[in-house]
Amino acid sequence: MAEDTSGKAAKKPLYKRVWFWVLAIIVIAAVVGGAGGGSKTTSSNASSSQTTSSAVSQQSTASSTESSTVSQGQSETTAEPKAAEASVPTEYKSALKKAESYSNLMHMSKQGVYDQLTSEYGEQFSPEAAQYAIDNVKADWNANALEKAKSYQDTMSMSPSAIRDQLTSEYGEKFTEEEADYAIANL
Repeated sequence: MAEDTSGKAAKKPLYKRVWFWVLAIIVIAAVVGGAGGGSKTTSSNASSSQTTSSAVSQQSTASSTESSTVSQGQSETTAEPKAAEASVPTEYKSALKKAESYSNLMHMSKQGVYDQLTSEYGEQFSPEAAQYAIDNVKADWNANALEKAKSYQDTMSMSPSAIRDQLTSEYGEKFTEEEADYAIANL
């Protein structure tokens, strides 16, 4: 049979394109880097909280006047957050790191991050660890909705109505109505 010489180049499948593999490697590196990069910080935080607590206990034994009691009370209140941070279970800290990664890199919604953290096909964190992560992650959910909306508009040429539906769908991005409204208003 004769080959097609109409001038149209046959499209390569997605997995044979260079950009697909570059993107896949970047995503995998980000996930692996986010999962394994926290062990040094944890040990330094633990040793600094031990140093702080020993300094506070030394201050409490050495103080005898009313003015030193006031300064000691101030020292103990600054040590409390560090002690509370040190008492957070490792699973909770790991869930928080993953939540930050999903929010910052993938611009996921609060519900989407929670579902990913607790999914049996995802991260498999306990519901308590996932809730801790959601409660403590520093994320701008409106900005995440806007980034997702821009992505849908740029890559899929979707209408604002279709983007809003995708952002709020329980099978889609799971943003709240308010977050989706913000995203559509700021496209």
